[in-house]
Amino acid sequence: MADLPRPAPVSFSEFDAVSTAQWQERITRDLKGKDPATLVWATPDGFPVQPFYHQEALAALGGAPLPQALSAGRWRNVPTYSVATLERGHNAIERAAEALKRGADGAHFVLGLAEGFDTEHLQQRLPLADIYVGYTVRNGAAGLVQRLAAAGSAPRGFLVSDPITRHAANMAAQLEELRTAVQTARSWPEFRALGLDVAYYGNRGATATQQIAFALSTAAAYLSELPTADLPVAAVAAALHLHVAVGPNYFFEMAKLRALRRLWATLLHAYGLPAEAAQQLTIFASTATWSQTTLDPHTNLLRTTTEAMSAVMGGADAVSVGTFDSLFHAPNEFAERLARNLPVLLREEAYLDRVQDPAAGSYYVETLTDQLAQEAWALFQKIQNQGGLPAATGFVLQEMHASAQAQFRRIATGEQVVVGTNKFQNPQETFDYNPKRLLRSRDFDSTRATYPAEVLRLATALHFERREKKKKRAALVLLGAHTNQTILESFLLTLPEADRGELHKSRPEGTLSVLFSSPEEATLMYATPEQFGRLARAISHVPIDEPNFIPPALLTADLATMQEATQLFGLKEFSVHGYSTEDVLARLQGKK
Repeated sequence: MADLPRPAPVSFSEFDAVSTAQWQERITRDLKGKDPATLVWATPDGFPVQPFYHQEALAALGGAPLPQALSAGRWRNVPTYSVATLERGHNAIERAAEALKRGADGAHFVLGLAEGFDTEHLQQRLPLADIYVGYTVRNGAAGLVQRLAAAGSAPRGFLVSDPITRHAANMAAQLEELRTAVQTARSWPEFRALGLDVAYYGNRGATATQQIAFALSTAAAYLSELPTADLPVAAVAAALHLHVAVGPNYFFEMAKLRALRRLWATLLHAYGLPAEAAQQLTIFASTATWSQTTLDPHTNLLRTTTEAMSAVMGGADAVSVGTFDSLFHAPNEFAERLARNLPVLLREEAYLDRVQDPAAGSYYVETLTDQLAQEAWALFQKIQNQGGLPAATGFVLQEMHASAQAQFRRIATGEQVVVGTNKFQNPQETFDYNPKRLLRSRDFDSTRATYPAEVLRLATALHFERREKKKKRAALVLLGAHTNQTILESFLLTLPEADRGELHKSRPEGTLSVLFSSPEEATLMYATPEQFGRLARAISHVPIDEPNFIPPALLTADLATMQEATQLFGLKEFSVHGYSTEDVLARLQGKK
């Protein structure tokens, strides 16, 4: 290695320096008289972003911040595998073992039931002392860690349980279980037993600022509640780890991770811990399910590419790329290979593992990092003033819900572009999955940003297919809460501007949107959750006192029964003055 050339400083002396004034003059000229202030845009986090940044931006921060260095030195490629409640995990373990031969650096198992996971088979196929392995569980954290300890060697990786984020019912018992897990793993230098599920917020529509603030509040709760005489606060801090979802907003997601690391040092300082403790923080970043789509699903490959790049350049220690078809297909070798190879390409062909903190010094990214950090710290203090988590859970969920609804509206109006869903749609798209089965599936993720647009498209596709084939049964599809407003705003975009005007909006707050599809026509309707629940029980022949019934999104029955049920249980038609529901749906499907 001694004969390798030393790195030389980058210099562009052959180019003349351009001042801020010169840039502003050029922008004004290119805009041809338009005010440059019109290029300033407001972020979902509530602060403005300028059209360009120059060297003064770093001066405003007090100089360029020091680059952030990873404790591990190199990020890992760690695919995720789900293990259902009634499974032992053998299939997932075998897939992980095979992936390690083909470019993966570890594995992350999401366990439906921790007690049933076969850790002995895991140890046989994946030597835990050498392989980086993460576990996400709902319960049984202490038992899982104790079974790992029984293997006799110190494992590497992390454990995410996080009862505060997941709103566990028996919090005292859950915290005691976490203490046991952390205590058991204290002698494992490369294992973090106290992972925070920050991805929970990112995959439900929280903004970058909110995700950082909620993560800090959760960490503060554990740092305050878990320490005992036998478990000092330094040991709790050393066990902390973050699982973060990374979305497709390229620079924001990059800055989000960098701001999180910066504020982590501030948080630990408040608990009397040195700066070195903050440097040990590990971040596992997975591509967001929130941004995945079922329409034109190959566009998911583009989203996961930018998400993985943001994660790496933002300073993640490990990256998990989701498969492009996970919403509607069972795990398959083709999709897993594409997902696994993406980080390999970023490492082997883009060389993104050659530089520590590659975003450091960027005028824009450094400014954005600072703004996110300031906004997130202010929100964190607001949460703490309300008692912190879990006491302020209601406030946190309310803030997240408002952000998600705002994003639904931006997608409906086209302000936020989702390629293949609300922009450049393929009206003739054919599905390589069964839309009816997908809508009936309880596993269909309805929390995503594009769900309102997707479920409407899938439901209307079924309706037009049923009408063409003259199928006599009627269907009722649950589109979700607040979807009628999304439908209206999406429909307005299909009309000439002169024809839009003020259309009637008939949907009481708090109701669910449904689509009634008969052999002849389709009608948009709304109902309260109670009305829809009673109707679903009647159609599904489920007793009214059955406590565990979860209504499916798609209900079918003969036409007379469905018509009688909608009248009996009080479902109301959603009206758009001057346009029939069939007209609305046809336009949204690109059929007019």
